[in-house]
Amino acid sequence: MSLVKFKRRPFGNLITQDFFDMDDFFDNRQWVRNMMPENFWNGKRSEPALNIKETDDNFEIELAAPGFSKKDFEVTIEDGCLNIKAEKSTSEEETDDNYTRREFSYNAFERSLQLPDSIKQEAIKAKYNDGILSFNLAKKEEAKKLPPKKVLIA
Repeated sequence: MSLVKFKRRPFGNLITQDFFDMDDFFDNRQWVRNMMPENFWNGKRSEPALNIKETDDNFEIELAAPGFSKKDFEVTIEDGCLNIKAEKSTSEEETDDNYTRREFSYNAFERSLQLPDSIKQEAIKAKYNDGILSFNLAKKEEAKKLPPKKVLIA
């Protein structure tokens, strides 16, 4: 006997089921997940894209956060975590004789990264330029990769 991966049909077994689970129908259907972003259904905030690159001397982190300014960010290090928060809101109001137009927007995210023990926490540098928040995390001397040492044979 061989095992075959079970595939759900798009609308489940509606004909053979005695009870219809409405929550299951909307939460676990592939077509719903493809139509709407995950944060629409469960109230999660979206997280910006993140690139991490390791070199011999440091880690370089790039976080895509367009539309923000330097003052919108709050970066802290606590309990070995690099915590990045950003919040921005704008509002505009225009009043005329017959109408009032109000527009507003709010954008926020929060991201935490567990830092390895090999990082000099006091030497972390951050820079924001063209929508990219960049971090340079220097490694401790003992964590840096040493070049190969030739051993002489006696």
